[in-house]
Amino acid sequence: MTRIKGIKIILVSKTEKGKDPFGNAIYDEKQIEVENVLVGQPTTDDITNSLTLYGKKAVYTLAIPKGDTNNWENQEVWFFGQRWRTIGKILQGIEYLIPLAWNKKVLVEAYE
Repeated sequence: MTRIKGIKIILVSKTEKGKDPFGNAIYDEKQIEVENVLVGQPTTDDITNSLTLYGKKAVYTLAIPKGDTNNWENQEVWFFGQRWRTIGKILQGIEYLIPLAWNKKVLVEAYE
């Protein structure tokens, strides 16, 4: 029997720590390693909706493991040796009603 297993990605969590003299936000960055994240293709609807709602093209869908409490909205992520950015809201299911190890998903776009 084959067991589904995700990859390790790095979530770059940014928290605002103040403002510069011009009023721009200054951020602290923290790199968080997250194990067992599934990376898949977004559906055609996901791509269309991300373009319509956010003006950004979804390239991948990330499935986030149950129990993860990190903030995934509009964050930078690293996987496959590249930098990406999450788009939009996180979709979350009821943990105990989902049979596998993942209950959240988020779309990502290429980030350069």
